[in-house]
Amino acid sequence: MRKEVVLEQSNVTQTILNTINYIFETLLSSIDNRLYGILDDLTFVSSDILHDNYFSKIFGTSTSNGILLIANSLLLAILLYFAIKYFISHITYMESEKPFSFIFKLIIYGLCMNFSYFLLEQILNINSYITLAIRDLGNQLFGKSICFSELISIINNSVSIDNSSLNIFSLDGLLKTTMSISLLGLVFSYSLRYILIKIFILIAPFAILSKASSSLSWFFKAWSRNLFSLLFIQIIVSFVLLILFSMKYDSANLFTKFIYIGGIYALLQVNSFVRDFVGGVSTNISQGVNNFMSFKR
Repeated sequence: MRKEVVLEQSNVTQTILNTINYIFETLLSSIDNRLYGILDDLTFVSSDILHDNYFSKIFGTSTSNGILLIANSLLLAILLYFAIKYFISHITYMESEKPFSFIFKLIIYGLCMNFSYFLLEQILNINSYITLAIRDLGNQLFGKSICFSELISIINNSVSIDNSSLNIFSLDGLLKTTMSISLLGLVFSYSLRYILIKIFILIAPFAILSKASSSLSWFFKAWSRNLFSLLFIQIIVSFVLLILFSMKYDSANLFTKFIYIGGIYALLQVNSFVRDFVGGVSTNISQGVNNFMSFKR
């Protein structure tokens, strides 16, 4: 009788373990099959981000529509403000910027503002070319595509896990779960980065126009540093992937598995590294707002 009770308890425990493993098998399999191709598209941004039909209409296809129309209206408002300020300065004997200098700056930055779509397209292309050059180097050296889709294939082989035989309570199972959840965190982080890049592109005309006024030039400095730091992230990501692909791994070697954990952690920390190195906005929303506003001070 006692043996039957023990056997029944053992069966219940095994059933619970099998259920837990099945849940994680289904979850991790879904993550592996769907997310990594998306992660490549989110991380490696090119000028294609500008060519969305609705996005280009929001930005403005000419000076008479979209964001460009609002920016050109502000240009006229700034010109009117300067004229009034210059007139008042003659009455109050306050020092004011020379009209020639102001008009010259307004014309230069006004032209740059109206050609900002083209300028941004070239900046995105240059950044994309640098990224592709790094990834192509890895492709030539290792004969593999340097991307997240290929990385997850190597990770699965290295950790030696088949989702159909996943045991969440084993070391390999814990490592696999940790890496998959971390990569899921990367998707959220780089999704936010993708949206932030689009936002900074949309406010580009206002940022460029702000250079025309010395009292507003802080906005251009904040905008440029934040945008370039967000774009620079994918260059650092390319180097991290290059290093991960350059190493030889053995599925029986525990060192291999923890190196991959370190690589995933490095990818998660790329934004923090770039922010500390060149400044810019964080993909953590609360930190990002504070960092952006700190440039005014």
